[in-house]
Amino acid sequence: MAQLVLNGALLKCSFGAAPSSLTVLPKNMVSGDGVPAATIMDNIPNTNIMPFGACSAPSNPQVIAAQGAPQPCVPMTTAPWAPGSATVLIKNNPALNSSSKLICNWAGVIEVNNPGGSGDVNCA
Repeated sequence: MAQLVLNGALLKCSFGAAPSSLTVLPKNMVSGDGVPAATIMDNIPNTNIMPFGACSAPSNPQVIAAQGAPQPCVPMTTAPWAPGSATVLIKNNPALNSSSKLICNWAGVIEVNNPGGSGDVNCA
């Protein structure tokens, strides 16, 4: 069963060298385990999605310019997380669950490693 993703969830990018954390602003005023709950729209680089150390994506312009050498991993995400919860809405947006994925424009796939909180909040 997928779990509700909360502020502080641990994320992983397929081309990033280090894990990152999700920052969920309290604007939705919905929480799980006492911390803000995420929606599929919590996808903004450097606001919600923090850097992943070094990037090795061959389609990243900085990596290309460095002739393939890893460069700082600044996420470039423009589309929402997908698919999101089919049954839980937060402020008219699907809740973000632990099986959702986010695609970086440099071809990386961002996944939830740990949804945050106690992990007891299910969200299909």
